[in-house]
Amino acid sequence: MAAHQSRRSGGSAILETTDPAGIAEVVDTTRYPLIESGGALAETVSAVRDDLRRDGCSVLRDFVRPALLDVLRAECAELAPSAHFDSEIVNAYNIATDTPLPEGHPGRMTMERGNAFVARDRIPAGAIVQRLYTSAVFRRFVADCFELPLVHELADPLSGLVLNVVEPGMSHPWHFDVNEFTVSMLTQDSETGGAFEYCPNIRSAEAENFDDVRSVLDGDGGRLVRELTLRPGDLQLFKGRYSLHRVTAVHGTTARHSAIFAYSERQGVIGSVERTRQLFGRVLPAHLAAARRSVRGDTLLD
Repeated sequence: MAAHQSRRSGGSAILETTDPAGIAEVVDTTRYPLIESGGALAETVSAVRDDLRRDGCSVLRDFVRPALLDVLRAECAELAPSAHFDSEIVNAYNIATDTPLPEGHPGRMTMERGNAFVARDRIPAGAIVQRLYTSAVFRRFVADCFELPLVHELADPLSGLVLNVVEPGMSHPWHFDVNEFTVSMLTQDSETGGAFEYCPNIRSAEAENFDDVRSVLDGDGGRLVRELTLRPGDLQLFKGRYSLHRVTAVHGTTARHSAIFAYSERQGVIGSVERTRQLFGRVLPAHLAAARRSVRGDTLLD
């Protein structure tokens, strides 16, 4: 019988599975042997580590079993209408646009953010993306790939696992992630547009490299930008805290959907009040409490 642990996330019960067989139902374990402990798994992890060291990004093609791709798409498409949408003017650092900054600082350059997010507490426990996010086996794999002893789900009741929705005519402009690394999966592709572009390791925990960031935002930093082709069911592991990235404008009649699985090296991570309200249109008591005991892992602007 599967081993499960029931706990709470926001207002909904989340079922954490420690059953390797549950992962085997979702993941193509022939290609990606997450439930093994031998050489095949080690080879997969080693290849991902090499990608991340070199490019800050690795993609595992067809991670989800092909037979489940229609289910994956349908589950997330059903959730998409509950996304919070609020087109707004932002900067790449997701800080207040009136933050006092010196002339020429890239944080003074603004863009329109037109994507929307389905919050974690709207995603059912039985959905494929929720089963992956809460799986101890999957979490162990993610930690190994990022060369970490372990990773934790975000304690944030709204963030952690979200569905990113980019409707036709909209985009997710250049930005850095708040968390150190991100795992994501395209669940529905757009007809045209919606390309994922990124600048590998354009900054570090020690250096902001504002000149390079400003060059990309100005449109003059093409040499720093890479474009990545993603397909539904592909798993993307990404160091988004240090790599500036965006989703270009979506065109056609089909929205672009992607699930974002956010983990952290630290326990108890909860998003800031301003950032949470920006993304979800609401904050919960947990966010207000966390603001009073905020702990930072670096000294970067955001």
